[in-house]
Formats: sequence, C-alpha cells, structure tokens
Amino acid sequence: MKKLSVLTVFYSISLIFACISYAWAGQVVTNDIKAWTKMAIDQEKMIDIDQCPPNTVAILYFFNKTGNANLDPLRKGIALMLITDLSKVEKIKVVERIRLQSLVEELGLGVSGLVSPETAPEIGNILCARTIVGGDILKEEPIELKLSSNLLDISLGDVFGTVSSEGALQELFRIEKDLLFKIIEELDIYLTPEERMELEKPLSTDIRALLYLFQGIELSDDKKYDQAASFYEQAKRADPGLSMADDLLQELRSLGLLRQKSRERTILKDLRQRTSLTDTISPDIRTKRIRTPAQVETRQSIVETFEPEPIEPEPIEPEPIEPEPIEPEPIEPEPIE
Repeated sequence: MKKLSVLTVFYSISLIFACISYAWAGQVVTNDIKAWTKMAIDQEKMIDIDQCPPNTVAILYFFNKTGNANLDPLRKGIALMLITDLSKVEKIKVVERIRLQSLVEELGLGVSGLVSPETAPEIGNILCARTIVGGDILKEEPIELKLSSNLLDISLGDVFGTVSSEGALQELFRIEKDLLFKIIEELDIYLTPEERMELEKPLSTDIRALLYLFQGIELSDDKKYDQAASFYEQAKRADPGLSMADDLLQELRSLGLLRQKSRERTILKDLRQRTSLTDTISPDIRTKRIRTPAQVETRQSIVETFEPEPIEPEPIEPEPIEPEPIEPEPIEPEPIE
C-alpha cells in the first residue's frame, strides 16, 4: 500500500511537472486544462512540495491598488509578460498562465484570479511550484506607475525577496524588464549572454497595443471571445509587430470560438449547394447552373475549337487641348504693427 502511494505521488508530480515545462500552451481554458486542474486539486494533499523540481516558479496576477480601474488589464498583463520572459530562461520552469487561470476559477476566485497571501501557499502546492511571485500595481506621487513584487518560498512559507520598478505608464515595457531582471537576481539564476539579449527584447513598446492585448485576455477569460478577438485586432493595428496578438487570434479560430459573420455563413451555404452566391437567383436557374462532368467536357471542347475573328483597332486621333489661362490671385500685404 505504501509503495502504491509513493508511485501515485510520483505520477502526480511527474504529470504536473510535464504541464509546466512550457509557458505557452494557449490562453484559453479548454476541457483538457479543466480536467488537469481537477486532478491537481484532488492530488494536492499527496504532494510534498520538496519533491517538486527546483526553480519552478508560478507568477500570480498583480493587485491594482492605484484606484484607477483603467489599469485593471495590467493585473494579468504584467503576469503574462513576466511568464513569457521567464520561460526563455533554461534554468527556470514557469507555470503556464492558463493553468493558473483554470485553478483560480475552479477554486472560486473568479475571473480576476486574484490570489490573497493566505491562499498563495495552497496555489503553489497544487501547481508544484517552489516559488510564488505576486505583486502590486501602485501609484505614488510623483511616480505614475510602480510595480512591487514579493517572492515567496512555499516550502518555508517565508518571503525571501522584495523587488520593485517604477516609471511612466508609457514606459511599461521598460518597467517590466527592470522588474524581471531583479526577480531573476533574487532567484540566484545566472543568465547566459544569449538569454540576456533575448530577454531585453520587449513584447511591445506601444502602450496602446499592450493595453488592447491585456484587455483581450480579460475578455477571453470571461468567455467573451468575439470581443477578445476585436481587441487583439486593435493590438495588431497599434503594433503590427506584436506577434502574440496573432497567436491569440489564431488560437480562438482554431478552437472554433469565434462566431461566423452572416455573410460568411451565406457564402458557405451557397458553396455547399454548388450555386451562385447571388441572393436573387431562382431555384430553377440554380439547378441549370449545376454541371455534370460530361457537360464540362463538352463545354471545354467548344471553347478549344472556337477561333475568334481578328479585330483591327481603329486609328484614334487625339483632340487638341488648349491650356486654360491662369490668373494669379492678388496677394494683400498684412499690416505690420
């Protein structure tokens, strides 16, 4: 019995670890993700956090404490940026954002997914993450935006690092990078020159594009996929180089979550019926337009044997064009005081 329990724990940890090896697994909570979440919650009490792989990090959503609701999209947006960057570091294993989202929904924390300090250890244990990174979005005059983040060791239950970064909202990409490198330093991770160069590349330097993208994430989590797609499109227009917006749009399309427009539905219906796309054609004419293979071959032979008569172009004499006289407009001098 004891051997069976050990094998069960080992299997559970292996399955959870396999799910956090890659930070990009889409941003939509699918049925597979929900099934994984239920399994992880059921196995929580059997998991020893010390048996989880080292340098496994879960990034929680940030709390918006600025009093400005317009900055709410940053709660998930900053977490998404950090997860995307940390996934590029070989020595760090990052929990996918979508698994965190699925977990907080299953635990009844709502779409916002905000995790309190009291709940954070439970989240870390379920996700098999040794370190939990959370934070706050602050505004301290004259500073427009400040990000403050704590690093929590789940096994010890203690905060072992606090980092922060600040600046103007327009500099969000720089503020996030500053916070990122401080977090990596607290984790005592050495970066290769190649990794550092890759991490210095911003997701986007356009604040409008970033806010559109983050708003789309919020709407997608709220199952409002068509509205989310609209914001992803706006993010692409604001910054055509924002490849993540393309990835998220493609994900919604591939999962069949976007409703077809009425015109598209009409076109598909007509194509299936092998008819013209014109809405005014009568049924008998539609029947006549359907061709059998034999009719197509006969028509093709007629086309091939038909020789058009040569047409000689008629000479065209250009008409003379007389230029119209141009009278200059009088210019009145402005009075000088």
